Order: sequence, then C-alpha cells, then structure tokens
Amino acid sequence: MSIVFVPKKLRGKAKINQETIQRLLDENDQLIRCITEYQQKGRAVECVQYQQILHRNIVYLATIADASPDNTPPASNSTPNETSTSTPAVNGHRGT
Repeated sequence: MSIVFVPKKLRGKAKINQETIQRLLDENDQLIRCITEYQQKGRAVECVQYQQILHRNIVYLATIADASPDNTPPASNSTPNETSTSTPAVNGHRGT
C-alpha cells in the first residue's frame, strides 16, 4: 500500500521531510516500472490500479511543493539576450 494513505486521525500531523519525499519518489519509480511491464503484457486492469496510486502520489507531492515556502526557482546568471541566441541544451551541454 502507498505511504500516502494516512489514517484520518493522523492527517495533517505527519512531518514532511526529505526522507518521506524520497520514499514517494522511489515508490513512483517502481510504480512506473510496473505500469510499463503490465502494459507490455497487455494487463490493463493492473495498469489502471497502479496509475491511480501513481496519480495520487504525484498530486500529494505537488501539494507539498505548492505549500512549501521555499519553492522559488533558482536565479539564472544569463541575460535574456544570451538565452535567446544560444541553442537549446542537448544531453546537458549548451551549444552556441
């Protein structure tokens, strides 16, 4: 069962920390692998079940991110002209 399912009496009292978030991300990784495997085997019912759990986890993570006071994007050191004239990054490398 997904760790997102918290009993009603504990909702809102759980401490959100990096470990919890990482466990959810790891669980999502495993869910995606299961979904892919079941899709390849043509097992649609199982896919839907795992997709629902994955969706719930993603919504939960998005809610945490939205509520986080430290969600400002990192500052860019380049000017708008520099970014518009260079080519897009490919495999982590930016061309000019």
